[in-house]
Amino acid sequence: MAALTAELVRMPTVNPPGEMYDACARYLGERLAARGFDVEYLRAEGALGDRDRYPRTNVVARIEGEGPGPCVHFNSHIDVVTAGEGWTVDPFGGDIRDGRVYGRGSCDMKGGLAASVVAVEALLDSGIRFPGAIEISGTVDEESGGYAGVGWLAARGHFSQPRVDHVIIPEPLYKDAVCLGHRGVWWAEVEVGGRIAHGSMPFLGVSAIRGMGTFIEKLERELYPRLEQRRTAMPVIPDAARQSTLNFNSLHGGLPEQAYGDGFPAALVADRCRIVLDRRYLMEEEEDDVRDEVIAILESLRRERPDFEYELKELWSVPPTMTDPGVPLVRALDRNILDILGQEARHVASPGTYDQKHVRRIGNLENCVAYGPGILELAHQPDEYVGVDDMVASAQVMAGVTLDLLQGEI
Repeated sequence: MAALTAELVRMPTVNPPGEMYDACARYLGERLAARGFDVEYLRAEGALGDRDRYPRTNVVARIEGEGPGPCVHFNSHIDVVTAGEGWTVDPFGGDIRDGRVYGRGSCDMKGGLAASVVAVEALLDSGIRFPGAIEISGTVDEESGGYAGVGWLAARGHFSQPRVDHVIIPEPLYKDAVCLGHRGVWWAEVEVGGRIAHGSMPFLGVSAIRGMGTFIEKLERELYPRLEQRRTAMPVIPDAARQSTLNFNSLHGGLPEQAYGDGFPAALVADRCRIVLDRRYLMEEEEDDVRDEVIAILESLRRERPDFEYELKELWSVPPTMTDPGVPLVRALDRNILDILGQEARHVASPGTYDQKHVRRIGNLENCVAYGPGILELAHQPDEYVGVDDMVASAQVMAGVTLDLLQGEI
């Protein structure tokens, strides 16, 4: 299992732009085909990000049991974020030492993918007969929304009944925890306008940066305290994420210094300033209210400052989702976590969205959760790793859950 994880890490499937997707999908598909799976390579032609240089290649593998029955599907994304700075090991070296596999994507989520593959291989090796079917997929672009991956496949029936009955996504949310869902997200861009003038006579212009500063200050003074008071009944981890949050993803204002070729700044009053907002909201909130409270602050500034002008553009939104903990899939995970780890399963929810959103909204399949090895806080960090013991324990749980669901023992 560690060796498989390391091989996957050594394929730098970095998104953006979407490097080595096809090679990684075919590596996984060839391994599963050798075990008797029927394998499909499905390129999301025409989807966001797909182009000949960086094809959005997904792999879906299926093996039939003996006779009719449900289908258990393990879905993992093969893309990873950029390595960034601060590493003390090769981010794409796949080093195995001290009981860990290091590298970008080892935790999020190639370790989970390897655990699901080995879990199913072990089940096949056992010779235990089962009805129904098992599927394993490696999909793209989860780190950028999943629209050429699970979203594209879900729109074509790959995550709906009668083809699929249960979906497990091995995201790194701890080996003793079942992730039932995630908070909602609303992304928006606010652009504040101004009037250009000479930098030595700013009184002849209107600084869009100063206008943006008043917006940020008003958010800090009025909105942030309200968000800190809102708590959810969803079991979101870590605990600090059980409140509503707002992040400034990026801020851009004025003429870039490189516009002059030598990096020298322009002697100009900035006439445009743009900010991207990342608002994470709770199942107790409505998206319309999330939007309206930002607009209310912008409109109050328009009334207070005659020269304040703005444009709001919504970029992306996904509502919160939460699977009923009483469904057979969750009960099977609870039972196997107790049997194998000797402890009661925790029910948690993710602070950020993942591909469950597409399974639920497009595939109309409620029986979907995240369960896999890894420590959530290590995702996207330097020196990312996944513990080998955690992968083994998670694979044992996955194998037991698969057998329970296929044999109708839950």
